[in-house]
Amino acid sequence: MAGLTFRRRRLLATAGGGAMAALAPVGAARAQADYPVRPVRIIVPFPAGGATDILGRLVGQKLTEALGQQFIVENKPGAGGNIGAALAAQSAPDGYTLFMGSPGTHAVNAHLYDKPGYDGIKDFDPISLIVKAPNLLVVHASFPASTLVEFIDYARKNPGLTYGHTSNGGTKHLAGELLRLKAGIDIVPVAYKGSAPMMADLIGGHLKVAFDDLITSLQHVTNKSIRALAITGESRWPSVPDVPRVSELGGVFADYDVTAWYGLLAPARTPTAIIDKVNAVVAGALQDKALRDDLYAKGVEPIGSSPKQFQDFIAAEYQRWGDVVRRAGIKLS
Repeated sequence: MAGLTFRRRRLLATAGGGAMAALAPVGAARAQADYPVRPVRIIVPFPAGGATDILGRLVGQKLTEALGQQFIVENKPGAGGNIGAALAAQSAPDGYTLFMGSPGTHAVNAHLYDKPGYDGIKDFDPISLIVKAPNLLVVHASFPASTLVEFIDYARKNPGLTYGHTSNGGTKHLAGELLRLKAGIDIVPVAYKGSAPMMADLIGGHLKVAFDDLITSLQHVTNKSIRALAITGESRWPSVPDVPRVSELGGVFADYDVTAWYGLLAPARTPTAIIDKVNAVVAGALQDKALRDDLYAKGVEPIGSSPKQFQDFIAAEYQRWGDVVRRAGIKLS
């Protein structure tokens, strides 16, 4: 009897184990359908107050309103975005860590750093491209140039002219490097920890030249604290219609286009159901006219995309900026 009882217990245990295994996918599916059931963090790999931070908080607000849980920005700056990106890449792929990516973290850093600490292509699942944003070439009010042509002429006569930017490998840094290559001028990048300290130095006259996001420099241009000489994107911007594109110089500058972008990603292997759920909220928010008008007023162009479209976009940016980095001979340890 004891032997029969033992065998019966084994059969019952086996049957129970099979039932639990069968129920596991159902439980996982339910958890994904109920997502989120606790707060979600959005890692921003740059300091508070910059474009990535501003947009990360805006996205977090919209997700909070739509999904009923807090989406909280965590600023993890350092190493051109590598510290925050590596932290996000190593996080559990359960939807409770998201990441605000940009050209630096996902298209450039792999070409700049020997060991960035993560793979921007393999370690992330794209969710949505959110906005694109041009940069501005801005100067102190006393700078002896009022046009881009005059700036290039001044730089040729004054080699070693420094320009500020806010992240090694970011589009503001690369905007200067691409201008250096095309114009044949000797300008030297100086990295700041964020737009706020850089703007303070520029307005105060400690810095004479900078490349900055339109979203963070527009107010200073509007109140004439600084002067904008050119915009780096593919079109003029409605808020500053008199500021010409660099590409309007023609010739070797005709294909000059340095446009920042910002998008939402998750650690690789995050469930597709969660990716799609977050994507749907972001896509819906970006169709709202009031939000779109607000974004344009801030200096960014609302985009929105499918995860696959964003994946393909990142791959193209990776190739494009890798070529610029190699031509410019930029390398960071």
